[in-house]
Parts: sequence; C-alpha cells; structure tokens
Amino acid sequence: MFDYDLLVIGAGSAGLSAATAAAQYGAQVAIADPGPLGGTCVNRGCIPKKFMVFAADFARQQCLAKSYGWVNPSGRFDWLALRSAIDQELAELRQSYQSKLTKAGVAVLNEAARFVDPHKVELGDRTITVDKVIIATGAKAVKPDLPGIDYGLTSRDMFRLEALPDQLTIVGGGYIGAEFSNIFATLGCHVTLIDNNDWILPGFDQDIRQTLHHSLMDQGIRLLPKTTLEAVRTDQSGMHISLSGQHDDTLLADTLLLALGRKPNLEGLNLEAAGVEVKDGAIAVDDYSRTAQPSIFAIGDCTDRVPLTPVAKAEGSAAAQTLFTDRPQAMSYRWVPSAVFCSPEAATVGWSEAEARSHDDLEIEVHCSRFTPLRYLLSPQKRESLIKLVVNAKSQEILGLHLVGDEASEMIQGFVPALQRGLTVAELTETIGLHPTSGEEIFDLD
Repeated sequence: MFDYDLLVIGAGSAGLSAATAAAQYGAQVAIADPGPLGGTCVNRGCIPKKFMVFAADFARQQCLAKSYGWVNPSGRFDWLALRSAIDQELAELRQSYQSKLTKAGVAVLNEAARFVDPHKVELGDRTITVDKVIIATGAKAVKPDLPGIDYGLTSRDMFRLEALPDQLTIVGGGYIGAEFSNIFATLGCHVTLIDNNDWILPGFDQDIRQTLHHSLMDQGIRLLPKTTLEAVRTDQSGMHISLSGQHDDTLLADTLLLALGRKPNLEGLNLEAAGVEVKDGAIAVDDYSRTAQPSIFAIGDCTDRVPLTPVAKAEGSAAAQTLFTDRPQAMSYRWVPSAVFCSPEAATVGWSEAEARSHDDLEIEVHCSRFTPLRYLLSPQKRESLIKLVVNAKSQEILGLHLVGDEASEMIQGFVPALQRGLTVAELTETIGLHPTSGEEIFDLD
C-alpha cells in the first residue's frame, strides 16, 4: 500500500497539468515543489515577460501616435509601478493554481524531493511511498565558468531589478536575449546584444533570423555577432565586460544579462537510486515520456525535447493518460508553433527551409513575401513584415510557415490544424482574406 498513487515532482506548467489530469482519472496525487506554484513560466518567465512586452508596446504606440495626428502623446514610465502590478497579478495566478489543486484533491507538498528508490521519496525530514512518479523539475539558466561570471544576471533576475538599467549588455542571441533586448531598448535603455553566431535566433528559419536581426539594429540595439564573452570585472566606474572574436573589445555596462540557454534542473533528485537514466544532461525518455524505470515518467524541460510551455502541458496530460487509462498517449512534435515576442514578432511552425532541404528525397520550393504593413505607412519608422512558406514541390503540401510582423503569434495558431492535415498552397491561395490586413498577404503569395 502506497501513500500516493502518483507523486509529481515540480509544480510548473508540466507538473500542474500532469497532477490535475491524473486526479481527474481517480488517482490519489501529490505534487512536491519547494518553490511557488506555476514554476518558471508563471513566476520568472513567460507571463511576467509578456507583461513587460505589453509595457514596451505602449512606448511604441506613443511614437507611432505622432504620425496619426496626436500632438502630445508622451508620458512617463514608472518601472517600479509595473513591477508592483506584475507581482500582484502573479500572486493571484498562484492562488488560482492552489484553488484548482485543492478542488481536484491534489496534496501540495512544499518540499524538495529526493529519491531513495523508485517507490520511496524523501521530502524534508519525512519519507513517503509512491506507486508512480512524474518528474517535471524544469530547467535553469546556464552560467559558464568564466572569471567574474557571478556579476551576471539571469532572466529570472530581470523581474526584480530596482531600476531600469542605463547600459544593459546581453550575452546570447536566442529568444530570451532577443526579447529582453527589444523590451529594455524600447523602455529607454542603451542595449548591446552579443552572440557567437552570425545572426540571432539559432534554430529559426534563416529569413526570420536576418529580418529580426536587422529590425533590432534599426531600433537602436547594438548587435555584436561572432563574439564571445570571456570575463567580467567591476570597479568604481562600472562593469567591464571582456569579449573575444569579431569584436575583441571591453564594454562598460551597469547590468549584464546572461541569456546563454537553459539546462535541465536535476540536482538533488538522486536519480541513480531510482534507476532513471540521464543522457547528455537530460532525463532520457521514450515517446510516451517513460524513463528507464517503468514506473517513473519525465516531462517538460527536464527532458531533451521541445522546451515550450504548451508542449510541457501537453506532455503532462499525455503522461497522466498513459499511466492511468488503457489509452496510452504518445507525443508528436511535428507541428508545434513557437514565437519570439519582439516587435515585430516572429512566429514559426513546421520545418525551416534548411530542415526541409536536408531531406534528400524531397524537392523543395519556397514562397516568400516582404512588405510594410499598412499601420506603418504614415510613420517614418518603417517595419518590414515577412511571410514565408516552405513547400513540397511535388505534392504542394506546406511543410513550414514562418512569419514576422505584428501579432504574428496570434496569426499562426489558426493555421496549425490545417497544416497538420496537409494544407496545400492551392488551398491556401484559394482562401479569401480580410482587407485591409497583414494576414491577407498569406493568401496572395506568388
């Protein structure tokens, strides 16, 4: 007899999804996490960052308003007022999660979990027995072993700044670095973005990378490609950031953000005692999220799959279904959309052009359109939008869709069900769009 049918380790998006789904199947469930409910996404990631994106949008609106006849649209931004408003909303979100767990009958254990064996787990000064376990401990920011690296902040620290930086240096041109550079530059900071690649956003389609790279530069962000962080030191004049590569220089800044990626958060779990295999720093799982120990599953960013909140939630519900029903659910990652919340936004689903061309058995054609949205035609600040289709030349099925422009993330989601079912270029171009909108451009590609 076990204390619980299921213990979920980690109360982020993946863990919350798994716990509530399993409880709905009738399992006796506990969820263990020493941190606040909601994990990184709610407390130190997606949600508070999106609030900051909205704050930056108001600054952009003030600039754009002058082109539309508004004589005096400017106002004063209060960073601490924004921080306070975000904190209040996050507290309410955490309370709503607590209420949902209570209603579902899930026990919340505010302790870090450590395996004794596959069915026995230490929580603080007590030990519980469990039939099954789902590990959902997420990931944490990477900090390289460099001189003075502890002076650098990670993304979670950016939400607790006491004041806006004057000179902000960001190392890493992935989506976190790109988004924060855009936010803080728009709010009035002098931003330098350093990356060791030719273009920002590695892994995205090359046209998206180049379009956003140039857009950030046009907005006053200093971009230093092919450049690597070497060391950090501080003195009375500020923070001295030593670089190598194409820009072999030393920068002076008051704030340094390290956006060099994330790695699975596995410390303290004692996975060896549970018989759980770790491969390349992540928990190894099969298509059903099952680890090498049949009674233990792992989901979300502690595995080496797609590190996105909606994916983590889907993995959580799928794992619960596999564990507690006779309908096991495998995950498919072929048509997972993702977005970069800069201005303009970037959104993508399916294969990039390079991924498609790596399939030797396919002949690929590309349809691409660049245009200035109607919204910016009256403004001296032109913004280029991009629509790109990657297509199987023989069948005319769309293999990938890539967008840059306002509300690109909202626009792309509606296409996913059709793309999953083999949407062709002809079916797309036969569709009548709404005029005048940016979205109609997708139905009029050459």
